[in-house]
Amino acid sequence: MHDDRSLVEARLRRVLDERLRPAVYPESVPLRVAVWHTPGEPVPVAEGLAAEPEPIEVGARWGAPWGTSWFRVTGTVPEAWAGRTVEALLDLGFDENMPGFQCEGLVYRPDGTPVKGLNPRNQWVRIGAPAEGGEEVRLHIEAASNPVILDYHPFRPTRLGDKDTAGHEPQYTLARMDLAVFDETVWRLVLDLEVLGELMAELPADSARRHDILRAVDGALDLVDLQDVNGTAERARARLAGVLAAPAVPSAHRISAVGHAHIDSAWLWPLRETVRKVARTTANMTALIEDEPDFVFAMSQAQQWAWVKEHRPEVWARVRKAVAEGRFVPAGGMWVESDTNMPGSEAMARQFVHGKRFFLDEFGIENEEAWLPDTFGFAAGLPQIIRAAGSKWLLTQKISWSRTNTFPHHTFHWEGIDGTRIFTHFPPVDTYNCSMRGGEIAHAARNFKEKGRARHSLAPTGWGDGGGGTTREMVAKAARLRDLEGSATVVWETPRAFFEKAEAEYPEAPVWVGELYLELHRATLTSQAMTKQGNRRSEHLLREAELWAATAAVRTGFRYPYEELDRIWKTVLLHQFHDILPGSSIAWVHREARATYRRVAAELTGVIEAAQRALAGEGTTALVFNAAPHARAGVPAAGAGAAAARTEGATTLAPRPDGGHVLDNGLLRIGIDARGLVVSAYDIAADRETVAPGRAANLLQLHPDFPNMWDAWDVDEFYRNTVTDLTDADSVTADEDGASVRIVRSFGASRVTQVLSLAPGERRLLIDTEVDWHETEKFLKLAFPLDLHAERYASETQFGHVHRPTHTNTSWEAAKFEACNHRFVHLEEPGWGVALVNDSTYGHDVTRTVRTDGDRGTTTTVRASLLRAPRFPDPETDQGVHRFRHALVPGAGIADAVREGWRINLPERRVDGAHEVAPLVTVDDDAVVVTAVKLADDGSGDVVVRFHEAHGGRARATLTAGFEVTGVTATDLLERPSGTPAPDRDGDRITVRLRPFELMTLRLSRR
Repeated sequence: MHDDRSLVEARLRRVLDERLRPAVYPESVPLRVAVWHTPGEPVPVAEGLAAEPEPIEVGARWGAPWGTSWFRVTGTVPEAWAGRTVEALLDLGFDENMPGFQCEGLVYRPDGTPVKGLNPRNQWVRIGAPAEGGEEVRLHIEAASNPVILDYHPFRPTRLGDKDTAGHEPQYTLARMDLAVFDETVWRLVLDLEVLGELMAELPADSARRHDILRAVDGALDLVDLQDVNGTAERARARLAGVLAAPAVPSAHRISAVGHAHIDSAWLWPLRETVRKVARTTANMTALIEDEPDFVFAMSQAQQWAWVKEHRPEVWARVRKAVAEGRFVPAGGMWVESDTNMPGSEAMARQFVHGKRFFLDEFGIENEEAWLPDTFGFAAGLPQIIRAAGSKWLLTQKISWSRTNTFPHHTFHWEGIDGTRIFTHFPPVDTYNCSMRGGEIAHAARNFKEKGRARHSLAPTGWGDGGGGTTREMVAKAARLRDLEGSATVVWETPRAFFEKAEAEYPEAPVWVGELYLELHRATLTSQAMTKQGNRRSEHLLREAELWAATAAVRTGFRYPYEELDRIWKTVLLHQFHDILPGSSIAWVHREARATYRRVAAELTGVIEAAQRALAGEGTTALVFNAAPHARAGVPAAGAGAAAARTEGATTLAPRPDGGHVLDNGLLRIGIDARGLVVSAYDIAADRETVAPGRAANLLQLHPDFPNMWDAWDVDEFYRNTVTDLTDADSVTADEDGASVRIVRSFGASRVTQVLSLAPGERRLLIDTEVDWHETEKFLKLAFPLDLHAERYASETQFGHVHRPTHTNTSWEAAKFEACNHRFVHLEEPGWGVALVNDSTYGHDVTRTVRTDGDRGTTTTVRASLLRAPRFPDPETDQGVHRFRHALVPGAGIADAVREGWRINLPERRVDGAHEVAPLVTVDDDAVVVTAVKLADDGSGDVVVRFHEAHGGRARATLTAGFEVTGVTATDLLERPSGTPAPDRDGDRITVRLRPFELMTLRLSRR
């Protein structure tokens, strides 16, 4: 037989495009349209419905960037359409290739009842099948003219990312606004042919099944009268029935489809628009659930559910009904789909506390899965946090974006730093926006790496990023793929149903140990420095507020601010969303974030000061409040007292023979040359030099930074090929305090002022850096070349630290050329090490070279990433004044790194009062770090203490309460009994034993 595959396939494409799809709506009449443009921000629904619109014609331009327009469409169903299915086709000017990234709408009835959302892949509204013609139609559309930020030529700078700079030119052209007859038979024929055509294209050219489909499709097209498609569609469908009924082979891959609409809580749109995106999507999905009995939809991010509840009560009622039916599923158990690299220990824990508690309170549903399809890599401390929250599964897709190495598993156990393992799945469909295309389904089956041992994978199905969700076409395709020869099988299931099946069939899944590093989007650890600083400082202010408010509540009856802290935590958690904290959102988002962090800081400072005044009492004694988990200057951790007078000698500042200055406090001797560079950091007791021979530390380095794509997200390795050392100084002067040196540098259009200081009795060089930054597409680093031989180094992560290699033996190691740390990076030879601690930066790199002359020793260089200047999506990223604080700690062990990291982030607070304040809780081992002291969220007055082993070894410690304890319970993160035995208690003394990095939460009952 002659091979006519290409002929039939080309015929299928043309007939679908030019005859069948247009015939889905064979008759139509125009609707009358009028519009009212809101003069500012979106208005309440009642106001939009009541406004008096002006007539507008199809073809007219509408919609200033970020504007809202209320369209009223009216019409009459023709008499001749009686008994036929009628739909309104409402095209606001959509580009079908951009669902979620342009204009959208929510349709209402005249009484304000929401009907469904409109987006580029969902433009219809069912009117019904009137028994008689003449029915009047009246609908209202709340239309958002969100501008296209990520266009066909992506990553070009645009001012559209902020309403203050976006201008007022209309963005869209009003397109089709019709009533139309919907021919369901033709619609189903289109889907039959799409499914078979897409499947056929994925089958081997020599397979019998491919040719069976080919002949059936060819025959069906013969039966379609192209002059009477609607009259002949049924017989064409009959010709396809046989090939559509052929069952899948027993070994077929099995896909659990989960309705999905990954909605970024802010990205190329502001938070206020996400509120509306969620309403549109949930309205659509509840409507689809009513129409499709097999369909199941899952939505994560408790914050988004809370927005629906607060802003769209009518939609919320439909959501609650669908949840009760088990069809609309709360997923993930987190407040938002956060970044997981940069949030601190407590913040990461609270993501689960607030997310899970919302779903428990509203629906009585316990989430057992973490749902993070789009997060940019996963910190090694996360498995323990997931388990401590009462969950046991993780889903993500993003690791498939890695550019260097292909991850070896799709289903596996992920082991964190403490040994906790979480059953984890990466959907092999390689998208969280699956649309049920044949190519996607075939890719999932081919790509699945567990073949021969497991057979199940998950496919998040629906338009996402900007929302939209699943369409009726996707549901219809899934129905045809339920049991179809040549294809993987598809069934709608909840995330829980999938994980139960997957775990049962693959109990001995392989194990991956350590962080799940995304080999992409590394620059998100640096972009938008002020957003990152706001997050870090908010986290520490929340710690202080809880600590001092709890202490004051127990000691003085101070009113514990439950509601305020709950609200502020949720605000901070929202801003840890995986485009806000990473710095990859539009300018509007970060402008608002900066203002939000200022408000958070002011409110939390007020709580802290009120609690400290209550604790200190009225008096004139100068008290130092120490919120850090370690004693300092004679003040106990979590207590307050008079600072001990220093007995160490003063710091001296002397001129350096070759120019510059020498700072010496008897512990460290710091040589600063005439360029303001640290050429010596000598540990006097260890008789050890920190700075590598012939090198200089505190070296600012400037790189060009123009990645191949994803500007705010990416830094490509070739950035290192070109570097400018900023060694020229405008001035290098001794400060009047006699313990610091001030350096001023100018470069490009920018200016840097640094103060290097060495306090008496301290083994750390403090580096305060102020940068007035006005560069474009540049990357600023702060380098410390160390005379240290280390094959690995430690970076702080949640509830511990992770080790990374300093070498690049393999492509896996080479790919980690930019990584995340929290408060410290630590390098060590046996018996001696160095820490670099910071108050607000995350990105860093560590490299090593062997010196070819002199002692042939090893130089290991640590560089903190300070600033970038990408132009997309915010063309003004990081422009302005920034302040950073770092400290170099020679001779530091890991315990010193932990302590100094906390210290630089939690400065002392000084309050005049009457008496010292004893800690509410003390621990007698510095390896056990208390991360939270608070009152229980249930208002019982119990004290909750969370702590972990921080040095990477085993610990036995005594926790002593500064109040009468009547009982102790080991709990999960939600402060519920964990089921593990309570530690031994002797009165107010509790003995705890911890594994390396083990996290523990105790609830202490009191009278």
